[in-house]
Order: sequence, then C-alpha cells, then structure tokens
Amino acid sequence: MTLIVKNSRLPKAGKGLFTKKPIKRNEKIIEYKGEIIDWKEYEKRVAEDKDGYLFYINNKHCIDAYSTPEHLARYANDAKGLSRAPGLKNNAVYEVSKKQCFIVAKRNIEAGEEILVDYTKEYWECIRYNIKHKLYKTK
Repeated sequence: MTLIVKNSRLPKAGKGLFTKKPIKRNEKIIEYKGEIIDWKEYEKRVAEDKDGYLFYINNKHCIDAYSTPEHLARYANDAKGLSRAPGLKNNAVYEVSKKQCFIVAKRNIEAGEEILVDYTKEYWECIRYNIKHKLYKTK
C-alpha cells in the first residue's frame, strides 16, 4: 500500500493521509501504531499538552502515536469533525483485533483520495465540551 501525507482537504485539519493506489472495500489500509501506554499515563500527557494521537482500546492498552510521526495512520482525519468540506465523507473505519487497531476501507477508495475515518460521535462531543469549557486548545 502506498500512502502519503499531505495537506488535508478538510479546512483547518492540518495534514491528511492519502492513498496513491486504489484500495478495495474491506481491505486493511494501515495499522494504527505508536507507543503502548495505559490511560493514567495518557492523562499525564494531556496535562503536559503532549496528546492528540491516541487510540483507546482499554484502560491498560492505549496506542499513543504523538511521538511517532513515522506511523502514518495518525494522519487519517474524520470528515465529520470540527471542520467539514462539501462532498467529503468517511471512507474507512477503525477495526480492533485483540490489541491491534487497523484502518479498513468501508468502500472502494480511488487513487489520490484522502483516507477519512470515523472518530465516533462521543469523541467529538468530548472535544466540543472541552473547547466550550476552554479545556482544549485548537492547534
């Protein structure tokens, strides 16, 4: 799979993950990798403003890609996030298998498309709450 990172098509989203080759529906695109930590350690990192790329599996197993920019899955954005673009919809999902997480195509994805994956409604509710209460800084 040939994936590249470049500016996202979503306004104010920063970088995004794109494919150079077509991807078939249900194909694993990339594994979400990073440092394995527990939730308590993640809370410490949040307090130090060293967060933003966490995939939560359970309280004892979280994948933190904050310090590992070489792991490209962290650049996949959510089309239903804070900034949206007309016509852009999520084309992938997260799938957890044991203690691994993969981004998987939920439809055929064409070469040149941005990989867009659902972060969940609960994630965005938490972000919006934190912004409203000034607990989260937009970067």
